[in-house]
Amino acid sequence: LPFQMKILVLHGPNLNLVGKVSAKAGDNITLGKINTSLKRTAKELKSDIKILQTHKVFNAINFIQRNRNWADGLLFSPMAWSLYEYSILECLMVSDLLTIQILFDKKYQIVNNGAESIFSSYCKKTLSGNPKSVYLDGIKELNKII
Repeated sequence: LPFQMKILVLHGPNLNLVGKVSAKAGDNITLGKINTSLKRTAKELKSDIKILQTHKVFNAINFIQRNRNWADGLLFSPMAWSLYEYSILECLMVSDLLTIQILFDKKYQIVNNGAESIFSSYCKKTLSGNPKSVYLDGIKELNKII
């Protein structure tokens, strides 16, 4: 069977340390566990998925630009970029990629990146919640929209 949907996942800076933050919150969530769950859900939906975590803006922009014609949608957790990284916002706008912004609920936020995210007005939707479940909500939301 051909894949129904092609999904990009872009994890912003410091998400490789989500396990350290989740331990303080009394949970055991790691980026590896999040990615495994995303891959499993994509497979269940007969979708293809590419995942990148980076601290470097140019890597994020390259990932978006190189995959813009391949992907049907993007799950993007901008973290600190949500406050200032206009070059990524411009890249998303020019690429015209259906984007769902992923934010974490307060106990997992390192910086308060909710209401003032520069990406909120561009993104088709913004989802906020526990890192373990909010990505899965995002992939299911993309599946509904596409």
